[in-house]
Amino acid sequence: MPNPTLKFQEMAGKSPETAKFFWSGGPVELAPHCHFQSFFSGVTAFDTKEGIVLIDSGLDRLAPQIAQMLRTKTQNPIHTAIFTQGHVDHAFGLKHFLAKGQPTPRVIAHKNMPARFQRYALTAQHNAALNARQFGGAADRAQERPEDYKSFTQPPDIPPNLLYDERLDISVGGLTFQIRHCPGETDDHSWIFCPELRVLCPGDLFIWGVPNAGNPQKVQRFAKDWAEGLRQMAALNPVSLGPGHGGPVSQEPKKLRAMLTETAEFLETIHARTVAAMNNGSPPHLDIVHEVEIPKSESPWLQPVYDDAEFIVRNIIRLYGGWWSGRPSELKPATREALAEEIAALAGGAVKLAERAEALAKKGEMRLACHLADSALEAEPDNKEIQEKVAALYDRRAEEEEALMSINIYNAAAVYARQGRPFR
Repeated sequence: MPNPTLKFQEMAGKSPETAKFFWSGGPVELAPHCHFQSFFSGVTAFDTKEGIVLIDSGLDRLAPQIAQMLRTKTQNPIHTAIFTQGHVDHAFGLKHFLAKGQPTPRVIAHKNMPARFQRYALTAQHNAALNARQFGGAADRAQERPEDYKSFTQPPDIPPNLLYDERLDISVGGLTFQIRHCPGETDDHSWIFCPELRVLCPGDLFIWGVPNAGNPQKVQRFAKDWAEGLRQMAALNPVSLGPGHGGPVSQEPKKLRAMLTETAEFLETIHARTVAAMNNGSPPHLDIVHEVEIPKSESPWLQPVYDDAEFIVRNIIRLYGGWWSGRPSELKPATREALAEEIAALAGGAVKLAERAEALAKKGEMRLACHLADSALEAEPDNKEIQEKVAALYDRRAEEEEALMSINIYNAAAVYARQGRPFR
């Protein structure tokens, strides 16, 4: 199974175009006394005469390495921290940047962030399991290594102490920081612009990959608002970028504008095509997914290395529609086991169904093959022959995918198949 930490270490030192979402390194100077460093997620530090303004703080367990990078450039104290969102890779590592005995600095975030932390506590076991599946390839890892997923279930050690609504401007050490709310990957997302240095910190609104606007396991994302925010950022004509993931852009305004506007257009196109398909009689969800043509891009910042554009379509459908798929039988469905047993009986047995899945896979019909494989395993979960056939199919499916989310979900499916667990 892919290990994200090893992947980021492997990509350290490579160009952003090559490493994309997985870039790791720093510090890189974006402007005088402005440093960007990244390990899994990016942190930008503005070293002012009043102290450091820190944009994001990384994961708790990786923040010490990021802080060590920054401290090769400055030992000044943290004056203000701004969290672009409440995810664990942005808001949980602040304590590692503080000097021993330093008072808690001002910590700024959008007003929706405390509710996010409350939700993490309410759904702690669910949240730990789905993140273990997303990043480790199996939900069981949340039980096997609970320390790795503890921060997915609780607020950070140093939570925000200054909340804002739609916009906030602050001044520190002669620099202005324009903080703007933009629903995107999260409903508490912010982006920050320093006009004196023309440095932009978009958080995860830019990640050197297809925008994470479709995550299949997480709560609602907001593609249209996201695109509007990117347009607003581009209109400010920034010259340098400290992204939420991936490498920095330093003193390249033309390239940066292209990155922002192309990503905005990508989201706008998917949104428009999805809404048009929904407006054509509100067909079943899967019909919409297959009808929407995903825009193609050769740009290194729009490749499906983390999220998959097809998932964005699903999230847009969810934003405007209900939970029902539009397929009549799925309004009040039978159990999956009962349906699988009937399908297997029609096929001449669950083994026959698994064999047909193998035959379809050999012809490259992986999507259809996986449907049959699921039914075979659900019909006879204890059958070792079926377990291995289904697991092998999902191993192959994972190998053929590009997006980390898809890879790890299919890896998880292979793990569970070998354990005779079709429903995890």
